[in-house]
Amino acid sequence: MTILTSELEKHFTMELVSLLRAAGDLAWARGWNLYLVGGAVRDLFLARPNLDLDLVLEGDAIALARKLAENRGGEVVAHPRFGTAKFRQQRISLDLATARSESYARPGALPVVSPGTIGEDLLRRDFSVNALAVHLDPIHFGALLDPYGGRDDLERGLIRVLHEKSFSDDPTRILRALRYEQRLGFHLEQNTEQLMRRDAAVMDEVSGERLWHELELILKEECPERVLSRADELGVLQNIHPSLRGNGWVRNRFEQARKAAKPSPALYLALLAYRLSEEENEDLLARLRIRGEIAKVMCQTIKLKQVASDLTTPRLAPSAIYHLVQRYSPESILATALASDSRLVRQRLKLYLTELRHIRPALSGDDLQSMGISPGKKLGQVLCALLDARLDGKVQTREQEEDLARRLLG
Repeated sequence: MTILTSELEKHFTMELVSLLRAAGDLAWARGWNLYLVGGAVRDLFLARPNLDLDLVLEGDAIALARKLAENRGGEVVAHPRFGTAKFRQQRISLDLATARSESYARPGALPVVSPGTIGEDLLRRDFSVNALAVHLDPIHFGALLDPYGGRDDLERGLIRVLHEKSFSDDPTRILRALRYEQRLGFHLEQNTEQLMRRDAAVMDEVSGERLWHELELILKEECPERVLSRADELGVLQNIHPSLRGNGWVRNRFEQARKAAKPSPALYLALLAYRLSEEENEDLLARLRIRGEIAKVMCQTIKLKQVASDLTTPRLAPSAIYHLVQRYSPESILATALASDSRLVRQRLKLYLTELRHIRPALSGDDLQSMGISPGKKLGQVLCALLDARLDGKVQTREQEEDLARRLLG
């Protein structure tokens, strides 16, 4: 039996190990078995930081979380419907769940969940490297539970599903497999890759919300273009939407995005959408049920691409650049600046982002009213003229703005 007590003590703080021991003791006193499971155990072997700790209990997870908070201090947020609870204590956060088994009524459907054993709970996991558990009870503390060979797969650098129906039961595992493969520098086990190719079409049965959740997680990875490229290579990306590509153009733009700013999923998606038509973009938004600010950025990127040719006009004044693009969000402007093939368009969009959008007149509406301009259309026209003069360098001081305002008033 492999004992990982020393590894736990090296990997986690003394405070956290003490808390895990206390939780295991409380569970054991009630006749329950408690385990540390999943990604935290995987990353323990890989020496990767991971404070996203999942605990599985063969018992009542909510009752254990509340008793732990009572004894050790902390807060508990319970979810009785799912038999789960989140325990928080200062910088520590633990997710506790009752061990469960699951079954699928049809491919792509959400699972039907029922209470189960730790073995059944590990069997419902996506990959062998995530189906690892460590005993937290006082008798077996630190003992590794590895029923599906996850440790060997970690040593061999393999992502492997646990059974033949894994991808057909839950096609979103296809995207997770590629995400883990690229994040960890692993490769798909041969049979797993064959099953992925076989079942990729079942992704059509998955709701847009679930697909978007997985795609958003991909876009939060350090180098999401690697996952997209692999998904394109395996024919998976087109099963999310036929217009998506993960080719060299995408890789190049994503790399540039990280050099230009701290990229968000919205910026990455805007780059993916840049080469789509309006109809393709609307179809993609509808398929993935993307709404809100991210949808706005994608749509604005398409529209800005269509008017970007106006930015190639010779001797275009800074004020003209400002008024052409100021209605668009900064992320859609940056996406267009990164994606455009026109050097002049790129230069002028970057000028707007770095300088022009921050320029304001020194005089306010109140200042103009004190000079005798009544609120209304005329005041707005003068403010706009002052802004243009600032943008174009025709005025540099407050006094020069006041002189200009008086001339505009006749």
